[in-house]
Amino acid sequence: MEVRAEGDSTFTQLLVEAVRAVPPRFVMERLVPRVQLLREVNHYTNLLVIAPWISSQARELLRQNGIAYLDLTGNVGIRVSRPAIIIHTVGAEKAPRSAPRESSRTTLAGPKAGRLVRLLADVPPPHRATDLHRVSTLSLPYVSRLLDTLEDQLLIRRQGRTITEVDWAQLLRARAQETSLLSHGSYRGVLAPNGVPALLQQIPQLSTEYVDGLSVTGSYAAQRFVQVAVGGQLMLYVASWLNVDDVADDLGLLPVTDGADVLLLNEPDSFVRRRAEFVDGVQYVAPSQAALDCLAGPGRMPAEGEALLEFMERHPEKWRASKNNGETRPVQH
Repeated sequence: MEVRAEGDSTFTQLLVEAVRAVPPRFVMERLVPRVQLLREVNHYTNLLVIAPWISSQARELLRQNGIAYLDLTGNVGIRVSRPAIIIHTVGAEKAPRSAPRESSRTTLAGPKAGRLVRLLADVPPPHRATDLHRVSTLSLPYVSRLLDTLEDQLLIRRQGRTITEVDWAQLLRARAQETSLLSHGSYRGVLAPNGVPALLQQIPQLSTEYVDGLSVTGSYAAQRFVQVAVGGQLMLYVASWLNVDDVADDLGLLPVTDGADVLLLNEPDSFVRRRAEFVDGVQYVAPSQAALDCLAGPGRMPAEGEALLEFMERHPEKWRASKNNGETRPVQH
């Protein structure tokens, strides 16, 4: 495709490459070498990649390497020096359902993927698939397939069969793009008549079964480490051995259709409580789980998740396990 400025002899050529998907590994291993060769041969030609949807990580890599992109959700990044062309628009941050997927490709959606993401984020490498399989209790074929996907997205790097690097912050962001904290039917909104602080004081007085089965996530879990805003909805994971309606009744919480200050979330998997901590008798999910849930939440929660990620990057000693610390025990159900 040739683009000319009206009334000027200046022009540029756009070499269009249409693909079904643009994983980050494809950008670095296929597109970057191609555009480098292209510039050596003809500096008037620029590469334009078109796909149904391009992830934020892939878009960033394309921008860093001067590769133009366009996806069908409205994400566009075209920058040409002569003639001067700058187009930048933002479309979908999450892959639309209509976006084509490789049917055999394992994705970051679902509780099983959540287990592996938490392990890779919380425990520094090196890792082997067999160790992750044993700790997560997931099948070894599933673990191997998901690790292949993560390698394609440049979220992990391997030497042979050993994982040597994990981009845990990008991994949590990528997982959040594939899930929603408040998926349909997964929670119940209620009102704490005496306020959230009184409710947090009430929880430690419950039976051990209740105290162990309720865990704080979302804004209140993030606010242990960062303060983006005050308050917000209190989000409580409810373990599988508890009934959400019974929890609401026993805590004196009132059902409401609007204006809920407490959300009771059905726990999708017991792994959300892995490495949880008790503070003043109340269980809080680990920072990695809190960040993940905030990033996948509504309203201001993604901003809280990003702030928490920044804190975690500055202070890994406050949340990340030590290497070889023996974190090889299967999760308790």
